[in-house]
Amino acid sequence: MAILAINPGTYYHLESFEAPRYAQYFDQLVRPEDLPNVDLNAFNVVLIPCRTPADRMEPLKQQLLDYLDMGGTIIATGESDSELFLPNIKVTPQPTNFWWWLTPGADLGVRIAKPEHSLFQYLTQKDITWHLHGWFDVPEGAEVLAVNESGKPILYVDEVTTKGRMIITSLDPFYHHGSHFMPATTRFLDGFLPWMRAELDRDCL
Repeated sequence: MAILAINPGTYYHLESFEAPRYAQYFDQLVRPEDLPNVDLNAFNVVLIPCRTPADRMEPLKQQLLDYLDMGGTIIATGESDSELFLPNIKVTPQPTNFWWWLTPGADLGVRIAKPEHSLFQYLTQKDITWHLHGWFDVPEGAEVLAVNESGKPILYVDEVTTKGRMIITSLDPFYHHGSHFMPATTRFLDGFLPWMRAELDRDCL
């Protein structure tokens, strides 16, 4: 199995992708502008991290769609306006409360929607809870894995829009881990990236 990560090159991307903690999970890093020179079909997974500028990804829209239609998997995390370059994503922003956890007994309301999913052998509800940026109207047949306080999807798997698979979330773990802000995001990546390797690799056997 091979995993390609888009690396826009900001400090939090460099920390997430190149520092020793997670570097072993990625087989190749590529700037968005260099993606046309890469054969995506050589990779089982293409990961697009938090806060990847959409204007750098929009010219690649057809290449990404072609990859999905060949059965590829794309993982896209939050705050990248993924709806501008990936198909059938409908996101609604919501106000972000960065400091809710300072209130004793506060509950952000994030919930695991499908605890039997293999991802949650690696992650707990606490690991997906830091703050919220938005929720999705998911296509019929998509698999919702986590929801916000109103029961709206914030993490889902779409295997119905294309012949491939999209794992989409409004959570932004790479940004916060790379910024050394919000320890839950490091716990998230500590679980999510091993799952990506182990479980998605198993799917490719």
